[in-house]
Amino acid sequence: MNARNFDKLMQQQISEICGNGNGGKKPSLLLHCCCAPCSSACLERLKEFFEITVLFYNPNIEDVEYERRKAEIIRFITETGWADFSDCDHNQNEFYSAVRGLENCKEGGERCAKCFELRLARTAELADKGGYGFFTTTLTISPLKNAVLINEIGESLQKNAKWLYSDFKKRNGYLNSTKLSKQYNLYRQNYCGCVFSRRESEKS
Repeated sequence: MNARNFDKLMQQQISEICGNGNGGKKPSLLLHCCCAPCSSACLERLKEFFEITVLFYNPNIEDVEYERRKAEIIRFITETGWADFSDCDHNQNEFYSAVRGLENCKEGGERCAKCFELRLARTAELADKGGYGFFTTTLTISPLKNAVLINEIGESLQKNAKWLYSDFKKRNGYLNSTKLSKQYNLYRQNYCGCVFSRRESEKS
């Protein structure tokens, strides 16, 4: 069986949206984001087709790092006007509860899967409550993140709001994020954000 191409699936979804017309009105999209650099190329790619609200829900990120990333994504979307912003309470206990027993897993393993589920479940819930047409995440822009797993999780969570498939690293997405980061002088971190990831990065 051929693996699904999630970037092509997203393009098909967008093509259908454009074909439907919608009376000239863009559908709404709740876009979970982890940081400004990852969001930059995703927003540039999607802004033509959706009315976007960026959701900053990341209980995995440590306090000081969380505030730094949050301030940077707010600065970026304020400067560009590419999206609105929505925040969630920052409760790290939600993350630690979700990954209990998986603290020693390697980066990219089961602990990360639980973290993806936690953040995408909240995104899906808020997308439904807010009446959004679609929801997705910037996480697939990272070459280190499992796009197949992320899309499978998102797909399983869709109810009223539809999951927008993505593999944002495709079509030079990750490269473009580095260029936009330089253009807007964005703070670019070298680890995912959780204490476990930070410890791994400090060892390398």
